[in-house]
Amino acid sequence: MLTLASADVEVLARFGRALSDPIRCRILLALRDAPAYPADLADALGISRTRLSNHLACLRDCGLVTAVPDGRRTRYELADARLGHALDDLRTAVLAVETDRTCPDAETKDCC
Repeated sequence: MLTLASADVEVLARFGRALSDPIRCRILLALRDAPAYPADLADALGISRTRLSNHLACLRDCGLVTAVPDGRRTRYELADARLGHALDDLRTAVLAVETDRTCPDAETKDCC
Protein backbone atom coordinates (compact mmCIF):
# COMPACT_ATOMS: atom_id res chain seq x y z
CA MET A 1 0.00 0.00 0.00
CA LEU A 2 1.31 3.42 -0.96
CA THR A 3 1.60 5.86 1.93
CA LEU A 4 2.12 9.53 1.19
CA ALA A 5 3.36 11.83 3.88
CA SER A 6 1.15 14.90 4.11
CA ALA A 7 4.27 17.07 4.29
CA ASP A 8 5.46 15.66 0.95
CA VAL A 9 2.09 16.33 -0.62
CA GLU A 10 2.06 19.90 0.71
CA VAL A 11 5.56 20.57 -0.65
CA LEU A 12 4.57 19.40 -4.12
CA ALA A 13 1.27 21.30 -4.00
CA ARG A 14 3.13 24.47 -3.02
CA PHE A 15 5.54 24.01 -5.93
CA GLY A 16 2.59 23.39 -8.24
CA ARG A 17 0.84 26.58 -7.10
CA ALA A 18 4.00 28.54 -7.79
CA LEU A 19 4.25 27.05 -11.29
CA SER A 20 0.55 27.53 -12.03
CA ASP A 21 1.13 31.09 -13.24
CA PRO A 22 3.18 31.76 -16.40
CA ILE A 23 4.70 34.94 -14.94
CA ARG A 24 5.92 33.08 -11.87
CA CYS A 25 7.39 30.42 -14.15
CA ARG A 26 9.22 33.11 -16.09
CA ILE A 27 10.53 34.63 -12.85
CA LEU A 28 11.79 31.27 -11.62
CA LEU A 29 13.47 30.56 -14.94
CA ALA A 30 15.11 33.98 -14.93
CA LEU A 31 16.36 33.48 -11.37
CA ARG A 32 17.58 30.01 -12.31
CA ASP A 33 20.07 31.74 -14.59
CA ALA A 34 21.17 34.39 -12.09
CA PRO A 35 20.00 36.44 -9.12
CA ALA A 36 18.31 39.70 -10.11
CA TYR A 37 16.91 42.97 -8.83
CA PRO A 38 13.15 43.57 -9.15
CA ALA A 39 13.50 46.52 -11.53
CA ASP A 40 15.68 44.45 -13.86
CA LEU A 41 13.30 41.49 -13.67
CA ALA A 42 10.29 43.69 -14.42
CA ASP A 43 12.03 45.17 -17.45
CA ALA A 44 13.24 41.78 -18.70
CA LEU A 45 9.78 40.24 -18.32
CA GLY A 46 7.91 43.27 -19.64
CA ILE A 47 5.63 43.62 -16.63
CA SER A 48 4.99 46.37 -14.11
CA ARG A 49 6.99 46.47 -10.91
CA THR A 50 3.78 46.22 -8.90
CA ARG A 51 2.74 43.06 -10.68
CA LEU A 52 6.23 41.62 -10.31
CA SER A 53 6.22 42.47 -6.61
CA ASN A 54 3.00 40.50 -6.10
CA HIS A 55 4.46 37.46 -7.84
CA LEU A 56 7.73 37.69 -5.92
CA ALA A 57 5.74 37.80 -2.68
CA CYS A 58 3.94 34.61 -3.71
CA LEU A 59 7.23 32.91 -4.56
CA ARG A 60 8.72 34.05 -1.23
CA ASP A 61 5.67 32.74 0.64
CA CYS A 62 6.08 29.41 -1.17
CA GLY A 63 9.69 29.32 0.00
CA LEU A 64 11.09 29.20 -3.53
CA VAL A 65 12.88 32.55 -3.66
CA THR A 66 14.66 34.66 -1.11
CA ALA A 67 15.16 38.39 -0.85
CA VAL A 68 18.77 39.32 -0.15
CA PRO A 69 19.49 42.86 1.09
CA ASP A 70 22.18 44.49 -1.02
CA GLY A 71 22.82 47.97 0.29
CA ARG A 72 19.70 50.01 -0.41
CA ARG A 73 18.40 47.44 -2.88
CA THR A 74 17.07 43.92 -2.60
CA ARG A 75 18.25 41.13 -4.85
CA TYR A 76 16.17 38.01 -5.45
CA GLU A 77 17.49 34.52 -5.96
CA LEU A 78 16.28 30.94 -5.84
CA ALA A 79 16.10 29.74 -2.26
CA ASP A 80 18.17 26.68 -3.14
CA ALA A 81 20.26 25.88 -6.23
CA ARG A 82 18.51 22.50 -6.46
CA LEU A 83 15.34 24.36 -7.50
CA GLY A 84 17.06 25.36 -10.73
CA HIS A 85 17.90 21.73 -11.41
CA ALA A 86 14.35 20.70 -10.52
CA LEU A 87 12.94 23.25 -12.97
CA ASP A 88 15.21 21.93 -15.71
CA ASP A 89 14.34 18.32 -14.92
CA LEU A 90 10.62 19.04 -14.80
CA ARG A 91 10.70 20.99 -18.06
CA THR A 92 12.60 18.29 -19.93
CA ALA A 93 10.43 15.51 -18.49
CA VAL A 94 7.24 17.28 -19.54
CA LEU A 95 8.66 17.91 -23.02
CA ALA A 96 9.60 14.24 -23.29
CA VAL A 97 6.05 13.06 -22.60
CA GLU A 98 4.21 15.95 -24.22
CA THR A 99 3.50 13.97 -27.40
CA ASP A 100 1.76 11.30 -25.32
CA ARG A 101 -0.87 13.42 -23.60
CA THR A 102 -3.43 11.00 -22.28
CA CYS A 103 -5.48 13.42 -20.21
CA PRO A 104 -9.01 13.42 -21.67
CA ASP A 105 -9.57 17.03 -20.60
CA ALA A 106 -6.21 18.32 -21.84
CA GLU A 107 -7.87 21.08 -23.85
CA THR A 108 -9.78 22.44 -20.87
CA LYS A 109 -8.64 24.26 -17.76
CA ASP A 110 -9.57 21.18 -15.69
CA CYS A 111 -6.47 19.28 -16.69
CA CYS A 112 -2.91 19.70 -17.84
